[in-house]
Amino acid sequence: MARKRDDAAQALPLPDERQVEAFLSAHPDFLVRHPDLLLSLSPPSRWGEDDGILDMQVFMIERLRDEIERVRGAAEHLIHTSRSNMSIQTRTHRAVLAILAADTLAELVEAVADDLPGLLDVDVATLCFETPAEPLEELEAPGLRSLAPGTVVPMMGGGDRECALTEEMPGDPALFGEAAALVQSSAVVRLTPGGRCPEGVMALGSRHGRTFHAGQATELISFLARVVERSVNRWIG
Repeated sequence: MARKRDDAAQALPLPDERQVEAFLSAHPDFLVRHPDLLLSLSPPSRWGEDDGILDMQVFMIERLRDEIERVRGAAEHLIHTSRSNMSIQTRTHRAVLAILAADTLAELVEAVADDLPGLLDVDVATLCFETPAEPLEELEAPGLRSLAPGTVVPMMGGGDRECALTEEMPGDPALFGEAAALVQSSAVVRLTPGGRCPEGVMALGSRHGRTFHAGQATELISFLARVVERSVNRWIG
């Protein structure tokens, strides 16, 4: 029954000009209460079309309409960006909690590998450290990847860089192992726990190109790396 009523409502004829005029006369504040309708109306010209005079008012109104649409688009973009940033911030906070819950290095490596991909919307996450000059039992854990000494600095692109982002590039097997073939975009953040622990990286990989890209803000992922460093310091001083 509801469907028939909806169909009947859609079949109602549109009001004619006299009915619209009568309605607007009875409700003179209608356009004030519905200003968006003004954007779809054509303003009247102050002069006729055959008198050779241009009505600049029409051009000005059209220009204002374009400006309103531009501002509206910018506002919608800002809202979308703000919501996206808030979502990323919330994901990062949850990732920090997962890391802080680890009581051993093995649990930390497991949290990075198992929890971070889902929390950060990536496909693979790993922890890697350069092989120390002397054996270090505390730096051994299932899933922890080893890098050749001196690998981290060139991987970062210089000694003063903390994060390296790649847009469209196959994953590095040294970082991602067998999952490297899946990775098309990655973020690699330097880890410098200090003490006896050598330098390392936290690597995030995505199967989608441009998940990470040049110019992207790295404050949150760098903060996450600092939390990992502090956690490693709990077991390797």
